[in-house]
Amino acid sequence: MGRTYKTEAIVLRSMRFAEADRILHLYTLDRGRVGAIAKGIRKTKSRVGARLEPLSHVQLMLHEGSGELHTVTGVDLVNPHSRTREQPYRLGVGLIGAEAMLRLYGEPEANPRAFAALARFLDLLDVTADPADGRHSLDLLGISFQLKLLWLSGYLPHVRACVECGAEQDLVGFSARAGGAVCRAHARESFTLSREGLAGIERLLSTPLADAAGAELGDRARREALAVVTSSYEEHGGFRLRTLSA
Repeated sequence: MGRTYKTEAIVLRSMRFAEADRILHLYTLDRGRVGAIAKGIRKTKSRVGARLEPLSHVQLMLHEGSGELHTVTGVDLVNPHSRTREQPYRLGVGLIGAEAMLRLYGEPEANPRAFAALARFLDLLDVTADPADGRHSLDLLGISFQLKLLWLSGYLPHVRACVECGAEQDLVGFSARAGGAVCRAHARESFTLSREGLAGIERLLSTPLADAAGAELGDRARREALAVVTSSYEEHGGFRLRTLSA
C-alpha cells in the first residue's frame, strides 16, 4: 500500500514525462536524494507546476509506493528563488550547484549539513551582485559551494602542505589522486598551482559561503580553484558536470 510522508526538499532537476507529467530529482532534508513524479503539472490549469521548477525550495507531500519514483501529492513553497531563476547569470551558477549536488549526493541517505549548505547557497545567490561580464563557472560563490560539498562528502582538498611528504614549502601542484597539494619533489602526476591559487582555495575553504563573493581572487586563482574541483570530481566520482561547459 505504501505510505505518504512530508519532507522539505529542493528541486535539482525537472524533466518532461508523458503528456503532462514531470520527473523530478529532489534533494530532501529527511531522505537525501529522492526521485519523484508530479502528475499533470504541465497542464495549463495546474498551479503546482510553477512551484516545482529547478532550484525551488519546497515542502512536499510524497507518496512512497512500490516503484522507485515517489508521487507528489502536495506542494507548499518555502522559497521559489525567483530572482535566481529569472536572471541568466544567477541561473547558470545555480544549475552548476544543483548538478554538483545531484552527482555527489546520489543516494537516498539524509545529510542535513549538505541540505543546509544547498539551501544557504541558493539564498545567497538570490542576493548576490551580477557581474557586468563573467563566466558562470568562475563565480566565487559557485566555486566555494562546490569546494564545501567536496569537503562534506569526504573529499576535502588539502592545500596547506604536501599530501605526500608533509612539506609546507615549495608547493607547486595539485594531485586529485593524492587528494591535495604536492611539492616539487612529488609533482609528477599533478597540474600546476600558483601561490595565488593555493591561497585562494584555502581562503574559500576556510570562510563562510556568505563571504565567498567578497573574496578577492584573480582570474588565474579562480581557474585553478575550478581545476581542483573538476579534477576531484573526475578522480573520486568519475564524472564531469555538464553545466560547467554550458
